[in-house]
Amino acid sequence: MNLVNSRFIDGWLERLAKLPSKQQYLLIATLIILLGLIDYLSGPELSKSLFYLLPIGLAVWLKGRRLGIYCSIASALILLTADLASNHVFSSALIPLWNMLIRLGVFLVVSFLLSALHQTLLREKAQASIDFLTGAVNTRSFLETLNQEILRARRYQHPFTLAYFDLDNFKQVNDEHGHAKGDEVLRLIVQTLKAHLRAVDTIARLGGDEFSVLLPETSSEAAQTVLAKINGEILSAMRRENLPVTLSAGVITYENDYPDSNEVIKTADKLMYEVKRGSKNAMTFETHSQTQGD
Repeated sequence: MNLVNSRFIDGWLERLAKLPSKQQYLLIATLIILLGLIDYLSGPELSKSLFYLLPIGLAVWLKGRRLGIYCSIASALILLTADLASNHVFSSALIPLWNMLIRLGVFLVVSFLLSALHQTLLREKAQASIDFLTGAVNTRSFLETLNQEILRARRYQHPFTLAYFDLDNFKQVNDEHGHAKGDEVLRLIVQTLKAHLRAVDTIARLGGDEFSVLLPETSSEAAQTVLAKINGEILSAMRRENLPVTLSAGVITYENDYPDSNEVIKTADKLMYEVKRGSKNAMTFETHSQTQGD
């Protein structure tokens, strides 16, 4: 039951996170105002302070700690206003002010704790999706990104390109220079890729010395240009290090005929191994498209 509830809450939070910022602000403000109205109409006999944690929590989770602080202050002031407008007779004029400060303190503590929890979860999620050695994304994260891109490409009929490549002679580097040097080579590969690719492109280490690059909205011609430049940079770096490492890559572009992610990777992997079985140190490109009437 707890797992079901957790998934239900996560699903709603994801939906709310996808709303435009204006709608998120409007939702949070509406909840606070609505709670204030209920507080005023029902009177001070029953405390409703706990319910204000809902919009405050949403503010922190969706927009950050600063908005949570603003919402905490607004909620405390609304509760104070409701107390004063209720015409309830307090034994001291300072009691409503004291109640407001106590409520504000609780709201702020919850805001700071929830913000810290959210940041921790975000860091853990990021770390779980990253290859610790190179900084590239790992296989699981890459498959999720590829699936999303395929769905987006199908919807908007935009091309995308996937490159799957393997390092030639990498075992020789480990054998002759040690694994520390091999790790250095892997990091250099990813650093070179990041330096020449866009922020929307995804670089993944799929295991060992195999990497993949996803290029959204990229035609075969554009992919050939950027990948040739990257290949040249990597080869130059390897020559400077006096290392025999080269790249064998299979590159597949889908223009409008989009299979599932397994088929995409399988096709690019097959192209790459054709290069490996041949001369190595090369890239082979293939384009998949379906013309109207097929």
